[in-house]
Amino acid sequence: MNGISYLLDTNIIIGMYQKSAEVIALMQAKKINISQCAFSGITRMELLSFPGITENEEQAIESLLDRMTHLSVSPIIEDLTIQFRRQHQTKLPERLLLQQQKPMPLSC
Repeated sequence: MNGISYLLDTNIIIGMYQKSAEVIALMQAKKINISQCAFSGITRMELLSFPGITENEEQAIESLLDRMTHLSVSPIIEDLTIQFRRQHQTKLPERLLLQQQKPMPLSC
């Protein structure tokens, strides 16, 4: 985790996306540079699996996440979980466990 000083949770990233005065003040007070931040694959899944998310919101969130380090579960598992949760509106941990049990196609 070279260069990573902060692991951000979902609520902080939502605050960043929404330009929350409280989150901005916290980041300024702590002198947090977004390039020193990381987020987990679970946070990414929580942010992007909201059933009503628009394409513009998804792109804006992805753009924000692109500026940080991604500590991944597995991109395939994340993407499958995001899509499944959008469609079935289940709790994230349940979906993550289910997706990990699904056989995945192998590519050559």
